[in-house]
Amino acid sequence: MLLLFFLVWIVFNGRFTLEIALFGIAVSGVMFAFICKFMDYSLQKEWRFCKRIPAFAQYLYCLIKEIVSANLAVSRMILTRRELMEPVIVHVPVDLQTEAARVVLANSITLTPGTITVSMTGNELLVHCLDKSLSEGMADSEFVRLLRKMEEM
Repeated sequence: MLLLFFLVWIVFNGRFTLEIALFGIAVSGVMFAFICKFMDYSLQKEWRFCKRIPAFAQYLYCLIKEIVSANLAVSRMILTRRELMEPVIVHVPVDLQTEAARVVLANSITLTPGTITVSMTGNELLVHCLDKSLSEGMADSEFVRLLRKMEEM
């Protein structure tokens, strides 16, 4: 957050000089101290967030890769018309510890073409899939593995 405050300061100033940088460091420090005191934030939370940045980047890469892959699969299903689509609703048990991770997983499934998360109840997702082949391996997918890794950090 401290670095973010400083970067916003530099961007809003429009130029970079030693005086602007020193003043920006001071203002950023005061703002960081304020959020630490009054908004339940700390350097430990900042460090924990910084350690997760590579895992977030890896998750984003995986999400984009899966979206492109699912786009191609759904397009192939629709354009070839050789395959009869068999829509299914599946219950996906999720063993993620935090609700935030389960929500991220549910939203990732919805962003992937051909699948929609209908509901999330406790540790189970109800997912509608355009075809039965799209529902395979959802409970132990790359998304779940990466989210588990982020929870452990």
